[in-house]
Amino acid sequence: VQLQASGGGMVQAGDSLRLSCAASGRTLSTYRVGWFRQAPGKEREFVGHIYWSGGNTYYAASVKGRFTIFRDIAKNTAYLQINSLKPEDTAVYSCAAAPGASPYTYWGQGTLVTVSS
Repeated sequence: VQLQASGGGMVQAGDSLRLSCAASGRTLSTYRVGWFRQAPGKEREFVGHIYWSGGNTYYAASVKGRFTIFRDIAKNTAYLQINSLKPEDTAVYSCAAAPGASPYTYWGQGTLVTVSS
């Protein structure tokens, strides 16, 4: 599975942004796709995940309510919708995939989100 994250950019506080994670190599029907972020000087942080089959999602407490993960099965693409962006959301956002509930095996490169106040 190859993953390609995109959609990052420079935005202002309060804006919304949608990140994409396009998968190739196989369908994700039995996979889980997770989103992570890494702010400058900080460790990577889990944001949330979605189970492809059924679309069940789970979010870290720190982002719950502003972040939404969904997928387009036909496009084999997962999305991370971020609303009411804050400067502290500035980070490199990346996606990962794993079969079922197993540890993440496949990682995409990150996309940078910069939020100015």
